[in-house]
Amino acid sequence: MQPSSRLHAEWLRLYAADASGMPALVDAQGRTRTLVLSLGRPADWATLSAVWQAVQAEGGLPAPGIAVSGTDSFQLWFSLTEAVTAGEAHAFLDALCKRCLAHIGTPRLSLLPAPPDAHGDAQHVAAIPAQQGEAEQWSAFVAPDLAPMFNETPWLDLPPSPEGQAELLSRLRSAKPAEWQAAQDWVHGASDGNTAGHRATPRPPMPTPEPMHGCSAASASASLDPGTFLRQVMGDASVPLALRIEAAKALLPHVPPCP
Repeated sequence: MQPSSRLHAEWLRLYAADASGMPALVDAQGRTRTLVLSLGRPADWATLSAVWQAVQAEGGLPAPGIAVSGTDSFQLWFSLTEAVTAGEAHAFLDALCKRCLAHIGTPRLSLLPAPPDAHGDAQHVAAIPAQQGEAEQWSAFVAPDLAPMFNETPWLDLPPSPEGQAELLSRLRSAKPAEWQAAQDWVHGASDGNTAGHRATPRPPMPTPEPMHGCSAASASASLDPGTFLRQVMGDASVPLALRIEAAKALLPHVPPCP
């Protein structure tokens, strides 16, 4: 990630733990602005998308970023305007899972940052996009409409376009302190079974986000195979050019050579 790039700037805006210009997710005091919930082994967007919707419609948070881990998981990336302790961040994700993913076995879940260890250090997720070892597999942020395509293979086969990644991050915003507090009241009140005086004020359902192109998430997952879907994205003039280029790059290995 080039320090002067648009992607770097968007990363700092959303996820950097402090204002030093460094992309670290945890600062020297063990505080963070980034919470990451992963569901994998196997990856299952249908299940995690319900959490993505609930934290907006019921918890009142801005839409978290959606990512594929490059190995075996989908991830939700939450961003806060003000840093909180790693313990507070982890407790929120734990309560969120008890509310929304109680039927999912804990081995399939990863909640980061982890609580601080005996030395006060807090483990956090690796920055993305990034190549995973020697494999031709990349972690990346993905658009909501494209997420269903990665259930079987939660990675990109080619390096994602920095401009495409920056465009996706530019559509996200960090949760303000009042939104974060209301979301905490919501998850902790629900997970503790306390429904009196501890749950956030009910919020009206949020409208379904507009698709980023002419194909809805439902049609992407139900009626189109991945190749057809990518061709539609590539040929749709309403899609941002950077994302059309990413679709073309994903199709490139599958295009037969010219005779």
